[in-house]
Amino acid sequence: MTAFTLADTAVTRGISVESRASWLIALTALGIYTVSFGAPGITVVALKPIAAEFGGPRSIPALAFSLAWLGSAVGGIAMGWAAERIGVRWVVMFGSLMIGLGLLVSSQGGSTTLYLGHGLLIGLLGNAGINAPLYVYVSRWFDRRRGLAVSVISSGQYMAGTLWPVFFERGIATLGWRHTMLIYAAFEIAVILPVAALVFRAPPDGAGGTATAAPMRGAAVLGLRPRTVQGLLCLAGFLCCVPMAMPQGHLVAFCSDVGISPAHGAAMLSLLLGCAFCSRVAWGAVADRIGGLRTVLAGSVCMFTAMIGFLLTQDEAGLFTVAAVFGLGFSGIIPAYVVAIRELFPAAEASWRIPTLLLFSGSGMAAGGWLAGAIYDYAGFYAAAFATGMAVNAAHIVVIGPLVLRRGLALALEPCRTEPER
Repeated sequence: MTAFTLADTAVTRGISVESRASWLIALTALGIYTVSFGAPGITVVALKPIAAEFGGPRSIPALAFSLAWLGSAVGGIAMGWAAERIGVRWVVMFGSLMIGLGLLVSSQGGSTTLYLGHGLLIGLLGNAGINAPLYVYVSRWFDRRRGLAVSVISSGQYMAGTLWPVFFERGIATLGWRHTMLIYAAFEIAVILPVAALVFRAPPDGAGGTATAAPMRGAAVLGLRPRTVQGLLCLAGFLCCVPMAMPQGHLVAFCSDVGISPAHGAAMLSLLLGCAFCSRVAWGAVADRIGGLRTVLAGSVCMFTAMIGFLLTQDEAGLFTVAAVFGLGFSGIIPAYVVAIRELFPAAEASWRIPTLLLFSGSGMAAGGWLAGAIYDYAGFYAAAFATGMAVNAAHIVVIGPLVLRRGLALALEPCRTEPER
């Protein structure tokens, strides 16, 4: 009997794969994300010092940050494949070592080593071995509260942004950005390596089942070909992450431009990502109730509304408020995509569909971070970058909206299709 036959049997009998071990796995993944995604955050906090040292253009450190996201996205498919064959434990441990090496390389020279350390080592070989594999792995430990679990673990990215910027700012001011990278590299390896080795093991038999009938392989999805729906989801993932990355990658520098101290700017970034962490768990519960696609659309509308605030506000108190609202709004979008894929496609396809979606969303994060820096270098102010982000956000709503409508129609017609003939 195959694992997927076991999953179907578990669903038929109403047996859940969730247990205390499921939540131990989820909380461990949360801690690992919190540490691993702190690594590229050093470049965000040190954006102005790095730019000044390399001759002035902010697009250099902004591009390094973007390459870390892009590398993580591009490498996710291969790392997901590797995790299926040798186990997630070894892939995560390898990723941890690569992140430490990436910080070491980034701290040693000029812009070339910064790009190499962030793009290849921290991104393509480092966080790629942690991000997508853990999404797929943890989703297999849950069936009833998958949206909540995925939201919890993905909150680690924002926990990293909440916890580390203040420490990074102090370290950069005292020791410089290069020594701060070296210290964090040693810390990251010392934490992730033993934890992954001790905690991660094979998911339970029947993992990947759902509380309802699973989608059939090759069947139409929302009345469309599966590849069409996957393509639209990937496009939507890219579009929503472009504006998502702009405030995250440039808030500290933006605050400095309008007369707010770097320490207060770092605190504002921590507030933004702290609100994202808190609300992401709530968004996960929402996704379990209303579905992944509707949650994506709701988060996109909230993000668009908050982006308006960055165009209209330069007062410190006002920007703290806008940062909090932005964090509350956008944080549930990416986990909701994972939930949507598990709702729409067979469980057996999750190991490549989820990393493919994360490839496009990570590429959007990379494009957004770099684009904001490039627009600033051309225009000399961030308002033009934020306005561009709003336009891309509107395009995302146009793409995801019809899928939400089709999903609602499909759910409305489902009882009619399953009602027995009389």
